[in-house]
Amino acid sequence: MSQLTILNNDDISFPPVQYALKDPDGLLAIGGDLTSQRLINAYQHGIFPWFNEDDPLMWWSPTMRCVIYCKDFYVNKSFKKFLNKCRFKVTINHAFDAVINHCRLPRKDECGTWIDDGMTNAYIGLHAKKITHSVEVWHDNALVGGLYGVFINNTFCGESMFSFMPNASKTALLALSKFLSKHNVNLIDCQIDNPHLLSLGAVLISRDEFVCHLSGHSSQMASINWDPKEISFE
Repeated sequence: MSQLTILNNDDISFPPVQYALKDPDGLLAIGGDLTSQRLINAYQHGIFPWFNEDDPLMWWSPTMRCVIYCKDFYVNKSFKKFLNKCRFKVTINHAFDAVINHCRLPRKDECGTWIDDGMTNAYIGLHAKKITHSVEVWHDNALVGGLYGVFINNTFCGESMFSFMPNASKTALLALSKFLSKHNVNLIDCQIDNPHLLSLGAVLISRDEFVCHLSGHSSQMASINWDPKEISFE
């Protein structure tokens, strides 16, 4: 049964994800707000906000979910050759505000951004609660790439990434997958698939399978020290 729900600010609950529309695929609800409590509740149930500037706040849970199993991150020959020679340094949580502000810059051939001031402030607020985290890639002490996302139910839900140098964001994602694997976390949620993610080993799983994964880890949380530090992509 498909049914679009209009949210209000007095109730942070969401309808069952099975109510999401088939066209557009995954649209579940409109409205509400971006309080920390609502965002946490959304991610715990496999729901994420995504909307364009000047559009109403929209919440999604697509039929198929794009994920990367950390152990299956694919490094092809050219990327491996690049890694052997590159001078990148990778850190975690050294520059969250800078990462999200770089991610909100309009992409090439795009006029606007979906990461508006409200989204930016909401995720910075979650970072203060140690729920959102960033990965930074540095070259000669300059921030050249990175990503940020939400860590919840033993799952890293990637939100956005940026790159000012070739392979910078790819290196950030590889380093994140290795860092999570060391702490027995095996899944990165990429939300929507694209050829770039699929080339890195991302696969599509059903919404039911993804929600089952989240619920299976609802009472578990890996013991991860998210304090700012340098991490390895090797």
